[in-house]
Amino acid sequence: MNTINTTLIFLFLVVFSSNVSQAQEGHPLEGKWNLTIDQEGEKLPSWLEIRHSGTNTLIGRFTYAFGSARPVAEIEKHGELFSFEIPPQWEPGAANMEFEGKIVGEGLAGTMIYVDGKTYNWTATKSPKLPYYENAKEGKTVKLFNGKNLNGWEMKPGNQWAVLDGILTSAKPGVNLVSEEKFNDFKLHAEFRYPEGSNSGMYLRGRYEVQIADNIGLEPSSIYFGGIYGLLTPNENVAMKAGEWQTYDITLIGRRVTIVANGKTVISNQNIEAMTGGALDNNEAEAGPIMIQGDHGPVEFRKLEITPLTRG
Repeated sequence: MNTINTTLIFLFLVVFSSNVSQAQEGHPLEGKWNLTIDQEGEKLPSWLEIRHSGTNTLIGRFTYAFGSARPVAEIEKHGELFSFEIPPQWEPGAANMEFEGKIVGEGLAGTMIYVDGKTYNWTATKSPKLPYYENAKEGKTVKLFNGKNLNGWEMKPGNQWAVLDGILTSAKPGVNLVSEEKFNDFKLHAEFRYPEGSNSGMYLRGRYEVQIADNIGLEPSSIYFGGIYGLLTPNENVAMKAGEWQTYDITLIGRRVTIVANGKTVISNQNIEAMTGGALDNNEAEAGPIMIQGDHGPVEFRKLEITPLTRG
């Protein structure tokens, strides 16, 4: 090999190595961000992930106040500002949502143009790291449902939840059911059933939805039975027939979740990266309640027990 070729290869490797190094160092925008959108007087919890693709392009994922995490094809940089667009998912309209923001202190701030053309402000903070530990110590098991009444649950206007023959029942779409007690790390045992075609879910700490739905026979998906909605896909779909009693045994420590559905481990020690759509808030470092989705389809529970966990 001649000297010129050797020199060219050397220069290429230097430039390539420099570009890779710069990409690995990242951009100040990169990371996971918990957004709060001030929309029509409500504080809507949302989420944004920004990461690099190659050396110059920023891409990501976004979760609005409802729905699942969806990809962001490109996040454009314009000096101090950045922007991106999101096609509608469950939003009522055909227009994209348009976001613009900038770094403010240790957080982000900006505006969102919703599908109806209205503009709203939002702010964001870095998603917190939640500690994981082994050899967890179990506390006293709490019966979230006592089999008699709705004691221990918040009663919201329009409540449709009732206890019928010892079964916690939501016979029609209405409001969600939220436990009065809040929890950090825990083991949760649930026994439930639903009619054909129904769709519900349980929110861990009020932020991470474990899907409950009539998805028997379908390929596993994060939006089907046993998934963390839009984020974690079970390794198999073990849903039983509608009308049969089924079980979840869920362990949550920090962000790590294990889900045993109908006796089979379908998700094992996987990190939940963000809140799912419909979360009560995005204060992930704080304890949160158990929330049962009641605004979709009918669902019944005959047992709900939770065992708090602490570092052993």
